[in-house]
Amino acid sequence: MYIMKPSASSCGRGIKIIGKKTQIAKRSGYVVSKYISKPHLLRGYKYDLRLYVLVTSFDPLKIYLFQDGLVRLATVPYSTSKASLKQRFVHLTNYSVNKKAEAYVKNNDNTNAGTANGSESPKKQKSTSKKKEQQNKKEESK
Repeated sequence: MYIMKPSASSCGRGIKIIGKKTQIAKRSGYVVSKYISKPHLLRGYKYDLRLYVLVTSFDPLKIYLFQDGLVRLATVPYSTSKASLKQRFVHLTNYSVNKKAEAYVKNNDNTNAGTANGSESPKKQKSTSKKKEQQNKKEESK
């Protein structure tokens, strides 16, 4: 199996999973690479981890790992059956792809506010909390 991605695209646009016997016409602007057909799964779902690092020096090597990261999950259980090759929700973990899936569940946990899952930004969350505090004080003083 192979994965074919446009070299200048984002949000999962134009990505295709290609079976072993499929002929691929040579096209400019695409990258084709061998697909990991047996990836590590999380309860049967494909996932990826996005970690943010800063390399400040190579000799000596100094790397700083940002404390927050991101886990992205596919919304349909993983399969390599021929029928699944065209099912984007099985093979792609992009948020912009999976948010359209029937099985997608939005994360409403505000402890990770401001992440790519559509939660409120930290600033909006703080201002909302201040407004609630002010309303509670008004109600207590009545």
